[in-house]
Amino acid sequence: MKLKSKDIALMGVFAALYAVLSLVSLFPIIGAAGKFITLATIMAPLTGILLGPYMGAGAVSIGGFVWALSQTGAFGIFSFVPGAISALGSGLLYRGKQMQSAVLYAALLLPMAFYYTIGPLWLYPYFLWFQLIGFIVLASPLTPLASNLTRKNHNVTGLSLGVGTISLVSTLTGQIAGSFMTELFLWPTNPQIEYWRALWQPLTFIYPAERLIIVMFATLVGVPLIKAVRAYGIDPGGR
Repeated sequence: MKLKSKDIALMGVFAALYAVLSLVSLFPIIGAAGKFITLATIMAPLTGILLGPYMGAGAVSIGGFVWALSQTGAFGIFSFVPGAISALGSGLLYRGKQMQSAVLYAALLLPMAFYYTIGPLWLYPYFLWFQLIGFIVLASPLTPLASNLTRKNHNVTGLSLGVGTISLVSTLTGQIAGSFMTELFLWPTNPQIEYWRALWQPLTFIYPAERLIIVMFATLVGVPLIKAVRAYGIDPGGR
């Protein structure tokens, strides 16, 4: 993929915006004392829609990495990864790449769920309920419809349904990536089974509420943002 000067400029703008929004805390991260999900989580799926899967993931990676250098994220300098995954997923869905998005989702969900001895499937499978709903939505005809509505529809209702559906699936993809990284980072130093069971249980309904709030705000911000971008003659989707 050859980037034009306009592409590089757009990535720089969104990377800077993502870094700034990463400074605003939204929710505490359960199991990581003093760490927070930030406002940038809302921007990640929108960046993928506006810039495309690869430019979007690149912008989020750059912005998130710059933020991580000066802040202490849950995963250190790798704290940008869940957001980048979310942007990648939303960009793929916007372009109608349902199969690629499903492969990405499953490739994260399966190792996270079946993680050796401490995965939620072994200790508290109810934790997976909303992630499975997300996969059902992803594999259903709703996601191609959402792609078409977001790309071709200019009314608020159609755009809201499209952006909301894409944001739901992609923000869940990022959440799954974050859960998997939590296992990778914490298990070597904290392998106690009861600790992980006590971690999965309260999150069973907390993370769906968080994700739905993120989807709501992503839709409220994304619909007018897409309309504004189109009004200036710029077509979302990037590269």
